[in-house]
Amino acid sequence: MDRSILVIAYFYPPVGGAGVQRITKFTKYLAEFGWRPTVLTVENPSVPLFDESMLKDVPEQVTILRARTLEPGYEVKNAVSASASESGSGRGMVSLAKNLLRKAANFILQPDPQILWYPHARRLAGQYLRDNPVDAILATGPPFSSFVLGYRLSRAYDVPLVLDYRDEWDISNEVLENKGHGRLLKTIQGAMQKRVLKQARLVVATTKLSTETLRQKMAALGASGEAACVYNGYDAADIQSLPGDPDTVDSSRYTLSYVGTLWNLTSIQPVVDALLMLSRSEPDLAASIELVVAGRKTAEQEMQLDRLAESPVNVVAHAYLDHAAAVSLMRNSQGLCLLLSDLAEAGRVVPAKTFEYMTCGNSIFIVAPRGEVWDLLHDYPRACFAEPGEIESIAALIRGDVQRYKAHGDAKVQGFDAGQFERRTLTGKLAALLDRNIDARNETPVDRNP
Repeated sequence: MDRSILVIAYFYPPVGGAGVQRITKFTKYLAEFGWRPTVLTVENPSVPLFDESMLKDVPEQVTILRARTLEPGYEVKNAVSASASESGSGRGMVSLAKNLLRKAANFILQPDPQILWYPHARRLAGQYLRDNPVDAILATGPPFSSFVLGYRLSRAYDVPLVLDYRDEWDISNEVLENKGHGRLLKTIQGAMQKRVLKQARLVVATTKLSTETLRQKMAALGASGEAACVYNGYDAADIQSLPGDPDTVDSSRYTLSYVGTLWNLTSIQPVVDALLMLSRSEPDLAASIELVVAGRKTAEQEMQLDRLAESPVNVVAHAYLDHAAAVSLMRNSQGLCLLLSDLAEAGRVVPAKTFEYMTCGNSIFIVAPRGEVWDLLHDYPRACFAEPGEIESIAALIRGDVQRYKAHGDAKVQGFDAGQFERRTLTGKLAALLDRNIDARNETPVDRNP
């Protein structure tokens, strides 16, 4: 008989962005492995992006509960964000006021602004669980207020808790521009994380290094749950639904693309510096390069792209592409940029787009500190590795691939099998982890002490 699971996901279709895809694909395929999901999400999400095309991945049999949030609209949040820019004579006072407001919100709203979703979500989930018992609760984060909600529901209804760390809590707090937590708030959030980790029957992370970090945290707490890695991946159905690759391509134009958000963790600056170096030394070659960037960008990253305005490189910037269009852009490019800035702990991060990049058969420029993303792509035949500060190496790698393309055409990588990262396969791995841990829970009760 199928088991049931309540999935807590603030980011869920029609919300867009990379953070939506993982949990959406899990709920798309879980029923095939004996788990029937019900999704608790937000009715009026305060988010920057919507992608209606993602709704096609939500099966009709998935029950969706939508609770209202008390958050202001995203335009209001963005207006006071650390990445927003001001201009004019009153810039100093406006910036000061925004900074004070942001700090006040960060102090009050713990662990994140999405905690304003908690009251209505808690009430709606309680009403549902009283009439519809479930075998497990899975909370995905960020936002980590979803973990807090999952923790409360797990304790109130004696249901095993599963935590899905799309990003590590500690790393998120370090790199998000709008955080800047002091010692007190780090202590508060540290205590929150300890509580949810101790309650969890299963903790899932998206990289092996993050999994090991969380396993060590759990061991230090004496927590009895299991920590396991389930990578992000690609959905074969997304690839199969695209039109075939064009029979001919314009060999005079080399397209170098980046798909995703540009911010301090994924700065485009090293690539811009390398392209400017090529523009000075080999302007004709640089003139054949088209840099395509698709996704949200902070003001600082917009300024980096503006540096290419006087160069021979042609820059095409899209604010956002729906998922199908984004995958099509990846496939029709000659080179793909995978960016991680030289920040502490970035070596434990693997961008979600890595796995879709693998399926495209194109050159992948990994501009990142040495870490797990280097290990994952070590055997990819056309992986080009450089650390963010190695500008000459980045320029040389781009030059070499442009010359390869001009000499040999748009030949795709052959013989590389990324099947272990297919979304259905990964969902099967998650389901097996759920089965094992729920069965074990029936033998050993979860620690009920806070």
